Amino acid sequence: MDMVSITPTVLNGKVNIPPSKSFAHRAVIAGFLSGESCRISNLSLSQDIKATLGCAKTLGGKFNFDKKSASVTFKDVFKTIKRTPTLDCGESGSTLRFFIPIALAMYPKANFTGHGRLMERPLTPYFDIFEEKGIKYILKNNVLSVEGKLQPGIFKIDGSISSQFITGLLFALPLLDGDSRIEIEGNLSSRSYVDITISVLQSFGIEIENENYSAFNIKGNQQYKPQDYTVEGDFSQAAFFLVAGALGCNVTCQGLDENSLQGDKKIIEIIEETGAKVDRCSNSSLRAIHTGNMHGITVDADEIPDLVPILAVLMCFCKGTSRIENAGRLRLKESDRLAAICSELKKMGADITEGEDFLEIQGKQVLCGGQLSAWNDHRIAMALAIAACRTEGEVVIDGAKHAVKKSYPNFFDDYKALGGNAE
Repeated sequence: MDMVSITPTVLNGKVNIPPSKSFAHRAVIAGFLSGESCRISNLSLSQDIKATLGCAKTLGGKFNFDKKSASVTFKDVFKTIKRTPTLDCGESGSTLRFFIPIALAMYPKANFTGHGRLMERPLTPYFDIFEEKGIKYILKNNVLSVEGKLQPGIFKIDGSISSQFITGLLFALPLLDGDSRIEIEGNLSSRSYVDITISVLQSFGIEIENENYSAFNIKGNQQYKPQDYTVEGDFSQAAFFLVAGALGCNVTCQGLDENSLQGDKKIIEIIEETGAKVDRCSNSSLRAIHTGNMHGITVDADEIPDLVPILAVLMCFCKGTSRIENAGRLRLKESDRLAAICSELKKMGADITEGEDFLEIQGKQVLCGGQLSAWNDHRIAMALAIAACRTEGEVVIDGAKHAVKKSYPNFFDDYKALGGNAE
């Protein structure tokens, strides 16, 4: 059976944080689009990254993956396919939203499919563009079929749903035979992810003009230039073990860059705001330290949606009232994350209330064990495993082993290496 049984214990030791999934998706795609020999190093073959590599292969990319060095090398051979490609995006929203415009820049027709809740997640910004540009599409039986070559021009896009749509266009529009402009309607959420995209594009020779996040100008006929690229450590994954430290464990997270563009490095500031401490052990190592005066705080989740499940766990152990606001987008992730984390933490005895776009939590000193569900969501599974460090009684998380494969397949190996009793 796919469940993990955890006996509460204090985690202790050092952990090498896996590579950033956000940077890895983008570097793999840019390497593929360069069409020449280049090497992307420090990769973890999570299910999401496998999906992105699979789509690159479907579109004619050639590469080898070296397990020993955790790197993928793209060959300077690009095979144009004659059939209509069908891209299996797994459960990866990034893969789907990045490759839709890329495929349409390369081929006149393409099909996209996925698993879990993927094809139910919003694609409206692209559908609006398709209708305006005369591109035909139909979403039926978990398959999106699109017909019509992407043409240069002006693209108006709602910035409040997900920055992934903007990233997809930023990858594709430089390939077109003419200049383009992306105009953002409303407020752009998760700006840091756009910053990451532009940074990776620049590394591979692509120029993007950013008009203060209200518009982006993209020259056509640009060429991706091959680049050997090393993916940096992932703050969204480090957040789980940093919070473990704030809850009383002794975990040093290695392989992080505090100067990173990742928005999720805000976890450092949030932990310190609660009254816990963060120790800079070295230029690339961080450790959070529990204190006796940790108190409730209010966090705006608009720029850091991936941190919400583990932040909810942190807040369960902070005195007084905490709130996570502007989190409505989390209802459209791998699970309804607001409902999921609220449901499972309640089973553990947490005093947590779920609103339409917020969570409110009254802190306690300890939670109880119980039978929990991962909701087929990697971030829910990992957050609950960290919460289990401060429970009285065994915690059993159904579906946890499978769920973490999506982004951090070695999570429970690292958890056990730190002394965690997870079977």
